[in-house]
Amino acid sequence: MSNTIDTATMGDLIRVAHLLADAARPETLRYFRSAGLDADNKRPADFDPVTEGDRAAERAMRDVLARERPDDAIFGEEYGKKDGTTGLTWVLDPIDGTRGYLSGTPTWGVLIAVGPESGPVVGVIDQPYIGERFIGAPTLAEVTGPMGTSALSTRSARPLAEAIVFTTFPEVGSTDERDGFTAVASKARLVRYGCDCYAYALLAAGQIDLVIEAGLQPYDIQAPIAVIQAAGGVVTDWQGNPAHNGGRVIAAANAEIHAEALAILKNIAG
Repeated sequence: MSNTIDTATMGDLIRVAHLLADAARPETLRYFRSAGLDADNKRPADFDPVTEGDRAAERAMRDVLARERPDDAIFGEEYGKKDGTTGLTWVLDPIDGTRGYLSGTPTWGVLIAVGPESGPVVGVIDQPYIGERFIGAPTLAEVTGPMGTSALSTRSARPLAEAIVFTTFPEVGSTDERDGFTAVASKARLVRYGCDCYAYALLAAGQIDLVIEAGLQPYDIQAPIAVIQAAGGVVTDWQGNPAHNGGRVIAAANAEIHAEALAILKNIAG
């Protein structure tokens, strides 16, 4: 499929992305902060939880796709890949931040992206408990929530010394990856941890300057890429290459602070 998507198809992808988020919301809220919420551990060597909320939300989204766009491919965290014939793949993370979900914090979210092999063209970061939905597409960048609907726009350029930097885990990843993050974070004004996908939403909304992470999967980053790029930001890997396949990711509010932080990461991280 060509990377150029016609207006009618783009409109339909946005419509269906909203339907997916609408379907996932009640399934995640059914279990959130409920008595007895438990999790299975997908990775015995570490704690990588999955709950019935994760599974139910992805099933609900797949049901919508089976009805609305049955010929598209799907790649979901919990139920894997389904082949398609259109050249478009829906990339689904039914609950990004399951550790936060288990803890009762409202920083987890439902991630939905769709695009060709070259990367996402539509992305949604949905926070069901707060009721905020961030959506990005080539002609759309907006958030809808308790305060109404407003345009998304990333923060204008300012030096790293004045920046706010986020990551999910203090350890970040390998020793080299932790050293790379620390080298950037040590030059920033403020560093915060633990927001999962909500940090990317804050970046798109102009609240923070950088999110730096490692060890990501495509379903962790494709929706944030589409939302942040639509809002005017930049997302790459730590070498400045496309990041939609995951791995080491730097998301920046603008090209200037991206370049400043990227120069540090390239020199530090192995």
